[in-house]
Amino acid sequence: MTTPAKVRRPVAVTVAIMLVYIGGLLNTALGVLVLLSRYEVSADLVLPVSLVGAATILLGLLTIAGGSALSRGSRLARILLTAYLSVLVVLQAAAMALTELDATLAAALVAALAVIAALWIPGNARRYFTRPPVEAPATPVI
Repeated sequence: MTTPAKVRRPVAVTVAIMLVYIGGLLNTALGVLVLLSRYEVSADLVLPVSLVGAATILLGLLTIAGGSALSRGSRLARILLTAYLSVLVVLQAAAMALTELDATLAAALVAALAVIAALWIPGNARRYFTRPPVEAPATPVI
């Protein structure tokens, strides 16, 4: 019986995973700030600001959960995290238009784009996520 070869995770992927965890935590905190900023906007903007804040919190938490699957080399997690972060970029742009948290939201927007770039641009990261699945050894059924 042969043991499957252990594949080392590339440094770019490890950095991306750390950025995903940090970004998820910061986006959750940012969502709370956006949600609390509804008290400083006009009455007609309370609902949109509340919805953007709640969606940012939810996607921040989903990003943290996706970071765990990403650390195991899941291709689906990479695709889902790209989708989550893309939606977060749109939400952060909407929050910039609705609130006065421009500097904070701009930093979060750049961080989300950096994570997407770290997941897709380096060649060794692409190879890490496209490796063939490890086959389980055949065991007799008794």
